[in-house]
Amino acid sequence: MRAFKNLPVPPLPLSAEEPRSYAVALREHLSLFDTLDSLQADVQNAAAMVVRTLSSGGKLMLCGNGGSAADSQHIAAELTGRFVQDRRPLAAIALTTDSSALTCIGNDYDFSEVFSRQVIGLGRPGDCLLAISTSGTSANVVKAVEAAQRLQISTVALSGRDGGRLRSLCDAAIVVPSATTARIQEAHIFVGHALCALIEEGLYKNGQLSTTAPLH
Repeated sequence: MRAFKNLPVPPLPLSAEEPRSYAVALREHLSLFDTLDSLQADVQNAAAMVVRTLSSGGKLMLCGNGGSAADSQHIAAELTGRFVQDRRPLAAIALTTDSSALTCIGNDYDFSEVFSRQVIGLGRPGDCLLAISTSGTSANVVKAVEAAQRLQISTVALSGRDGGRLRSLCDAAIVVPSATTARIQEAHIFVGHALCALIEEGLYKNGQLSTTAPLH
């Protein structure tokens, strides 16, 4: 180890494409976000479904893979914690966070069942599932939606491209009009934040939240 310690580290070569890649990504991002007005009605519809769920004592479950798993956890945290308003915690759970459940189900059954078995075990009629998949075709997310529907759990898809199977399978669908995974994910977290804002707003209007101190 000592022999290698003082060896100089050569600098990484700068590619002529790097500045252009940044600029191209930024232009793609801005171009996509200019089209997101078209999703307003779908986002409002999805938020209304979640408001109905939470108002009636149900919970929101979320699932997805990779970056979509991170988005599931992010959105759930905004609801159990705080998004903008200082209010009581809201019932939201990401099905991506229990590593023991994920590895047990994946090992003993199949990876395609890691979310559906949790939905069956934790879900109740009147709950809502937010299923996130940039392609709309992730097998474990599709199975989770199918399990939710059998239990009379409402379902919302957050996807991209053409919406995949989730678009027609779910009760409501928000489909980002892009074929680029990175751009879809960037739009997904914006949509997630918009949902959180609309959920808070809807619950305040329904008298389900107070503008005074939150319940701890």
